[in-house]
Amino acid sequence: MIKMSGNDQSNDIAGDELSEVRDQEIHLNEHIIPSQVKCEDIPDTTSEVLSISPNKDDEKLKPKLLCGYLYKLGMKGPLKAWKYRFFSYDAKKCHLLYYRMASDVGPLGSIDLCTATFNLSVEAEEGVFEIKTPEKSFVLKAANNHAKMYWLQQLQLKRRGFCKNELKINLQNVLSPEIFEVKPVSNNMGEDDFLPPVQTPTELVGLTAASMPAPQESTSIQNISLKHPWKEIQNTVRSLCVTKPSPLTSRSVFHFDDLEPAAEVREAVAKQVPKMSPSLNFNRKARKQNWSSTSSHDSLLPETIHFEKISSPQQQIKALTEELKSQKDLVKLLHRALESAHQEKRACNDYLNAADEKDRLEMIRHKIRQIEDLKQRVEALEQEKKDLEQCASFKDFHIDELKEHIQLLMEKNNAKQQVILKQNEQLLSHNDPDVANSILNETLQQHYRKIESLMDDINAYKTQNQFLNSEIHQVTDLWRNTAKKESALLMKCSYLEARNCQIESKYLIVLRKLQEALPYLDAEYCEVIKNLIEDALQSDMKRDHNQLSVHFRPLGEYDDYGFAIIPEYEVEHLKLLAKIQALEIRSNKLLTHEVVDKPLRMKWNSIEELNHSMELKNLVRCGIPPEHRKRVWKWLTAQRIQIRSHHYADLKAKCESSQHPASQQIELDIHRTLTNNKHFSCPTSEFIQKLRRVLLAYSWQNPTIGYCQGLNRLAAIALLVLEDEESAFYCLADIIENIMPPEYYSNNLTGSQVDQRVFKDCFLEKLPRLNAHFQQYKIDLSLITYNWFLVVFVDSLVSDILLRVWDAFLYEGTKVIFRYALAIFKYNEEEILKLNDETEIYQYLSFFTKTICDGRKLMNIAFNEMNPFPMKHIRNRRAVHLMKVKADLAELEKIKQEYFRKKEELGSADNDLGVSEDEDDT
Repeated sequence: MIKMSGNDQSNDIAGDELSEVRDQEIHLNEHIIPSQVKCEDIPDTTSEVLSISPNKDDEKLKPKLLCGYLYKLGMKGPLKAWKYRFFSYDAKKCHLLYYRMASDVGPLGSIDLCTATFNLSVEAEEGVFEIKTPEKSFVLKAANNHAKMYWLQQLQLKRRGFCKNELKINLQNVLSPEIFEVKPVSNNMGEDDFLPPVQTPTELVGLTAASMPAPQESTSIQNISLKHPWKEIQNTVRSLCVTKPSPLTSRSVFHFDDLEPAAEVREAVAKQVPKMSPSLNFNRKARKQNWSSTSSHDSLLPETIHFEKISSPQQQIKALTEELKSQKDLVKLLHRALESAHQEKRACNDYLNAADEKDRLEMIRHKIRQIEDLKQRVEALEQEKKDLEQCASFKDFHIDELKEHIQLLMEKNNAKQQVILKQNEQLLSHNDPDVANSILNETLQQHYRKIESLMDDINAYKTQNQFLNSEIHQVTDLWRNTAKKESALLMKCSYLEARNCQIESKYLIVLRKLQEALPYLDAEYCEVIKNLIEDALQSDMKRDHNQLSVHFRPLGEYDDYGFAIIPEYEVEHLKLLAKIQALEIRSNKLLTHEVVDKPLRMKWNSIEELNHSMELKNLVRCGIPPEHRKRVWKWLTAQRIQIRSHHYADLKAKCESSQHPASQQIELDIHRTLTNNKHFSCPTSEFIQKLRRVLLAYSWQNPTIGYCQGLNRLAAIALLVLEDEESAFYCLADIIENIMPPEYYSNNLTGSQVDQRVFKDCFLEKLPRLNAHFQQYKIDLSLITYNWFLVVFVDSLVSDILLRVWDAFLYEGTKVIFRYALAIFKYNEEEILKLNDETEIYQYLSFFTKTICDGRKLMNIAFNEMNPFPMKHIRNRRAVHLMKVKADLAELEKIKQEYFRKKEELGSADNDLGVSEDEDDT
């Protein structure tokens, strides 16, 4: 053991250690509080620091400081014990800081109240409550239940106020007025009335508790924190280096007095802090720390000065004695640590000072032998521990058996006592009425005492219930506010992502314009532009999100139904158009999600039973959400066509047993179906097999049509949405036989030809400017629109808009095709009118559907700007044009027959002049 006075080397080393600690403390003070702070530099007034003014009117408006001593359950396992700690609330961070004593500068730890919940139990010890955070649970104990309820109520209020203020600030920062109109955050629930206000225990909580001398429990050696040794050393060295405490300089950091100290007090403080030599620099800075921590918040409270005046010298002496004792214990611990460090140092010195390698090896072997001996001792102790644990378990089992036996004996004894009491009561009732009355009174008193005990328990449970209701109410309120904040952040994120998509699409539009001007630019610029276009098209694949601090979600490869977001095109300008379209569609989705899509989805979720109505019609026009589309399409199909059980299975069996004449054409078209969809891109895909079976089954179902080019696309869309083969088959049959006019998919496509003539009449009526422009340059609309009508815009519109068109088409019929075909031209009318060349117009019309990005705008044009659009008008025009088409077809048939008749007449004479393929030239 190293003694203080017997070893000079030890004293020197101890002095060096203490000087290092002091140097670190000085460095810490210089970072926390400037070394040049003086009493005169402290501001006289402030509005942001909590203070208690002598003015009684202002005192009501000032928030009270929440601080005081509590027990904290520290450590776990066998070292679990109550530690006496001083707790103080930090209003800036909403943390509950805890110290060993009120005079300590550095906290031992903190509890984050923002994410904490509070709990209490009636069965727990008096004054015990719990604070649960996501990381850890803290068990605390107040002096009594009154103080416990006060702490819990105040912590709830602090947490609630801080979270509300933080939410308001965050919402103001997140949402700017020009982006969204945000309603002010209000609490509809109001202040909860579950728990009545608890009166402040001034002797245990607040400034009075902070200004009192440190209790004996806080200075004992058992109360030292083993988990925070550096904090303990820091606070201890600071208290050791401070000179004799005075009423003005030894103030706790938790005092919050008035910030306008009297002139006499300043003079007294100036006298208390004379100039010091450089050797006492640490002492001077420690005093400055104490003064700064005190005067930065307050001056001297009249109540505190009065309390210090009435404090007896004996109490101060006792407190100082206890503190000195604890400091001595701490010095002993430090000396033990120094002794172990010296032993290690001496061993290292011996090793370094050894003459040769043999001595060093011998020292190492000696250490190894010592380690082996220690390991053996540890193993022996572990074995002994196991034996003791086994013995203890046996004893515990035996004790449990004895307890059960004792419980049985006690129950028997109680039963016997009750029998004896009843017999005594009967005996006394017969003998002496006075004795019986006394026994009855005693029994009643016992019952009264029991009732009082039960009433106390009831009151305790009521208090617990009130507090838990208050906690549930406040946590629910905080959850609502957090949900609002999350929703606001998601809205801003969507807005920023939409802006990012818009900026990127504008950049691609500029590149496309430059691409069109490539033939007129120099070779150097052409190469740069080509590289930029290539980088833009491959940016999603090359983007490394791990290297970006802030990044947006990239465009997905496929949508919900397997369509490629950016289809692969061989022509580069089509690739640019596809990516521009994908970015604009994503931007529109993000901007309209909260305002349009979310309310529509809520309306669809509220519909349980489907019935034809104007409301349902409007909802279908706006687009059916993916989660409801399958159900609605099946319902619409079942409204028009009779679904027979086993009918589709019989058709499939027929397809397997015999080959249909149209099977060869089906095989040719089936691999050219929806090439931009991942479900049909692989020849062995399950959807390819389903599509083949559906088309073959319908070819046997309707022999007059069999198979027509275009039916493969209709069946593929039905399969993607309905997923079931049989449902897709009936949907295809419904479209061909019920929705489309007769002979639409016949050999001569009569119904399709009629609709093209009807569309030209509608085009002339609804878009006269564009019709005149097309007539001027002799543009044939049917070259563009024929395929639109035949396959209902499949492979022409992007999947998001296409499925919205199909929703309305299945509900309203072919009138929707006319509406959307006119709307597509109206959408791009101004761009088409700018073109003044036939070739340019045809070239633009070949890809102009790729420029449609806003599905809502297109829908508005189709169903609002194209009105009125009565179906009766379409039927009348169809009837007129059907007669004309049939007359044209009859005339064409006559011409064909005349041609074949003349060919047959001339055929016999010309046959003799023919040359056989088998004749040789030789």
